[in-house]
Amino acid sequence: MKNVDDLIEDATELAERGLSKGEIADELNVSRETASWLVDRAGAEAGPTSGVGGVPSGPQDIHVDWNAIGRDSTRLTHIGRAMADLLVDEGADVDLTVGIEKAGTPLATTIARELDTDLAAYAPAKHQWNEGDIDERGGGFSRNFAPIRDRDCFVVDDTVTSGTTLTETVEAVQEEGGNPVACAVIVDKQGLDEVAGVPVHSLITVVGVGRE
Repeated sequence: MKNVDDLIEDATELAERGLSKGEIADELNVSRETASWLVDRAGAEAGPTSGVGGVPSGPQDIHVDWNAIGRDSTRLTHIGRAMADLLVDEGADVDLTVGIEKAGTPLATTIARELDTDLAAYAPAKHQWNEGDIDERGGGFSRNFAPIRDRDCFVVDDTVTSGTTLTETVEAVQEEGGNPVACAVIVDKQGLDEVAGVPVHSLITVVGVGRE
C-alpha cells in the first residue's frame, strides 16, 4: 500500500525525468496542488508529513492507483466495456469518442470499439503547467486522430480530481464545433453530476466523510 512518502518519492522521480507538475498530477491521479506539494516536500528537509511538529500535512486529496487495471490489457478492456455500458443509452447519434491524454486515451479506444465510434485524443493544458496560471491555449486535439467538428462526442478520462480538465475538454470540443453528449470516468473524486451542462458518469464515486 502506498503512503505519502511513497508518493513523494514517485513525484521526485517524475520531476527528475523532466515532467511538469501538471504531468505529475496526471500520472499520480492527484490535484495540481497536491503534485506541487509532493515535489516541494521532496526538496524539504526530512520530517513528518502528518502535520505535527510544524510541518504541514499537505492538501486534502485522494490518491487513486489503478495500475492493476492499466498494466493488463484484458482488465483494461473489461473496464472500458463497463464504461461503454454507462454511455450506451446516452446518444444513438454519437460517432466519436474523445480520450483525454494520457490515461483516458486507452480507455477511450476500448469504448470506441465497443460503441463503434471514431476516436479522438485531447492533450489538456495542465501537461504544460509548472507554476502560476495554466495557459488556457495550452490544450489541443491530436491531428493523428479523428476530427471533432459537427460530431456528437463522448468524453473519456480515468479520474476526476477537481473537474477542471474534464470541463476544459468539454469546452474545447464545443469550441471545435463538436457536441459533447456525455462524459465517462473510472473514479470521480468530486461526485459531479455534470460539467458545463454535460452529464458525467463514473464507475466509482469517492465521497469524503469527516468532521470539522
